[in-house]
Amino acid sequence: MEVANAGNIAEIPLFRLEDCIGGASFYIGEMKGNEDVCEEMGIPHRHNGYSIDILVSGTIRQSIDFKQYEVTAPAVMLMEPDQVHQHEMAEDAELINIYFSNDFLVPEMQGVVSCWRCVFNSGVIPLNEEQMDELMSYARLIKKEYESDRLRKDAVIRNLLNAFVIACGRIAEPPTGWLNAESSQYNMARQFKVLVDQHFHQKAQVSDYAEMLFVTPGHLNDTVKSLLGRNAKHVIDEKRIMEAKRLLYWGEHSVKQIAARLNFEDDAYFNRFFKKHTGVTPATFQRTTREKYN
Repeated sequence: MEVANAGNIAEIPLFRLEDCIGGASFYIGEMKGNEDVCEEMGIPHRHNGYSIDILVSGTIRQSIDFKQYEVTAPAVMLMEPDQVHQHEMAEDAELINIYFSNDFLVPEMQGVVSCWRCVFNSGVIPLNEEQMDELMSYARLIKKEYESDRLRKDAVIRNLLNAFVIACGRIAEPPTGWLNAESSQYNMARQFKVLVDQHFHQKAQVSDYAEMLFVTPGHLNDTVKSLLGRNAKHVIDEKRIMEAKRLLYWGEHSVKQIAARLNFEDDAYFNRFFKKHTGVTPATFQRTTREKYN
């Protein structure tokens, strides 16, 4: 599997979907715990796209952004781009892997599930037999289409993938009402989340994103909070804090370098910001986290 590095994720291995499977933007396959590739999955890494793992049988130890899960089949695991994670699969574990790029679900399809990214906040979802049967029915159809040479197969896969993601959202029963929200609210939440993912290094104020979305900061805050359960500023700060944590733990960056990378005025301000949101200084977090996970 090809590994690449980008400017904002130096020293953290990045697996690019398009490098691994000849430029494709979608992949579905199977993995067993006794395969050699599982050793690569045991190294902390990121993906540049979205990933869904269906645990069909066995057990897996999953670490996602400082949260550790002991997962037993049946279950489904969802991850957003850039989440640092690693898998430790038992030999009896069997997974169905689904990966797709940011732009695979094209805009006209995103309108069907405008805030489909919200589902990926669910992380690990345990399944009962009925729920597993439902998700596996979609997965089998997707895999059959993927392996075919039929015309317009990407369009069919997109439709099936949208249905799969909606099913995951219904199973996860998120505390927010995004599944029932009006389409205009969907669209704003989706666009806001995309913009934060793209610009959080440079833009830290709600007003920055409100301007890009042609709405007032107050309206953006209210809409995001009604759908995601937290206001827009919290979402921005949460993204910046998580990236700082990743770089502190996985990389060999100084506090000063991370402060500059995240566009803080100076490392003193970054220290205050980090401690306000986590309760500890960056240096303390780095030391205690490495002691805990190493």
